[in-house]
Amino acid sequence: MVDVMIGIDPHKSSHTAVAIGLSEETLGEVRVDACPAQAAQLLAWAAAWPERAWAVEGAAGLGCLLAQQLVAAGERVLDVPPKLAARVRLLQAGDTNKNDPNDALSVAVAALRSPAPRPVLAEDHAVVLKVWAKRHRDLARLRNQACCRLHAVLCDLVPGGHPKEISAGQAARILERVTPSDAVARARCELAAEFLDDMRRLDAKLRDTKRKLAAAVRASGTSLTGIFGVGPVIAGTVIGDVRQVFRFGSRDHFAAYNGTAPVEVSSGGRQVYRLSLRGNRRLNHAIHMAAITQIRHKHSQGRAYYEKKLAEGKTHKEALRSLKRRISDAVYAALVADARPAAAACPQGPGGQPGNHSVSRAASSHPARRLFGQATPGPATTIRPGTAGPAQIQTNGGLRRQARHSPAASKKSQATP
Repeated sequence: MVDVMIGIDPHKSSHTAVAIGLSEETLGEVRVDACPAQAAQLLAWAAAWPERAWAVEGAAGLGCLLAQQLVAAGERVLDVPPKLAARVRLLQAGDTNKNDPNDALSVAVAALRSPAPRPVLAEDHAVVLKVWAKRHRDLARLRNQACCRLHAVLCDLVPGGHPKEISAGQAARILERVTPSDAVARARCELAAEFLDDMRRLDAKLRDTKRKLAAAVRASGTSLTGIFGVGPVIAGTVIGDVRQVFRFGSRDHFAAYNGTAPVEVSSGGRQVYRLSLRGNRRLNHAIHMAAITQIRHKHSQGRAYYEKKLAEGKTHKEALRSLKRRISDAVYAALVADARPAAAACPQGPGGQPGNHSVSRAASSHPARRLFGQATPGPATTIRPGTAGPAQIQTNGGLRRQARHSPAASKKSQATP
């Protein structure tokens, strides 16, 4: 139980904090500069409210450092998405001007009203995977840029250019066969050679980053790499973005988060489901690459499932989406299995509540058709009276299983008291 919620609007050079009570009345406001003493200044200002919680807007982004400093000081910190805080500000009556105090107030109100607040946890090994996965992703984009620019120059030097994906060795052999006839051709050859050097340098950095990422994945002891098509890069991306699987009450919730579950757009007596373009697109892309890898290998169970869907009359895209959902279920099952030893070592966990008993099916990849028990325990952060905690949500496990693959039904069951 907390009596005061302190919302923080973080910026690069300053942070604005507003404290509100349970009835959403403003109790205080402060602005501190972004400096080494920023956390100490905020704690000294908030000392008058011992029963407090902090709500940081974008605790995984611009407010990451401040949120981690508060967590290290033993404070209770919640992460508020910027979109949620913006909606609260737009729906507020009265003064809705866009400024730092109003933004901080909206963050505090959003955290106070949220039925499922997201706690900020101390950074762990999952953040290491996230760092190296992001580095690998950035280097891959830079290499793709260099390849595209090299393709464009080769089209001006060689008739037809190079029709397919090009490597550094292929580009070097093509340039060796080109004999420049004038100054323009020589300039293009020099430019192509520079792009070739960029590719070689980026290839070396990519190999080094992939080695570091693979070592970090092995150190994590995850079973994700046992799924066909999931290598160190995909496993690092998934673990780095998910971090704590207790955030997802069921595989349906996880599928809605990564965008592999359809979105309901029903109206009246007409029930319609469409492709979801929401959710974490990095996770969606990682699952997509795993699905493409399974389809390309005829001996994989994912290829057999894909061909089965095609035989049922589905199109290529529909069969691919079905396979992606199966891989999402397998990924969720692996994450739950990995979290189970930690839950057994600390049975009470951060919040002292066991997880749900959702059944995870993984028919398209390893582990296949396994039933998993309790998920990772999650923290029970009670912000105000009447908020449903993990123990209340866990009593609705039967409703979640009846909801099957409908994300809307899963959300409805989670909100049921």
